[in-house]
Amino acid sequence: MADLPDVRRVIVLMPFKIWVAVKPQAKKSEVRKISEDEYAVSVTAPAREGRANEAVIEALAEYFSVAKSSVKIVRGKTNRRKLIALP
Repeated sequence: MADLPDVRRVIVLMPFKIWVAVKPQAKKSEVRKISEDEYAVSVTAPAREGRANEAVIEALAEYFSVAKSSVKIVRGKTNRRKLIALP
C-alpha cells in the first residue's frame, strides 16, 4: 500500500449575524427566536450607560453557549433594533 499524504483539515468558523429587537427594563430576561435570523431579547437592565447592551450580550452568549467576548454589536448600539455578530 502506498504512503498516503498527511491531510489536515482546517475548520474556519465564519461569524453569522442576527437582528435583535431589545426590550429593556422588562420584568424578566429572556431570548425568543422570531425567525431564522431574528430574535427578541428582553432584559431587566435599563437602557442607560450601556447596561442594557451588556445584558443583551450576556443573554445571547448564554442562549447560544458562547463566550460573552465573542458576541459583538455591529449596528444599533443606541437603538432597540441591533445587528449582532456571533461566532
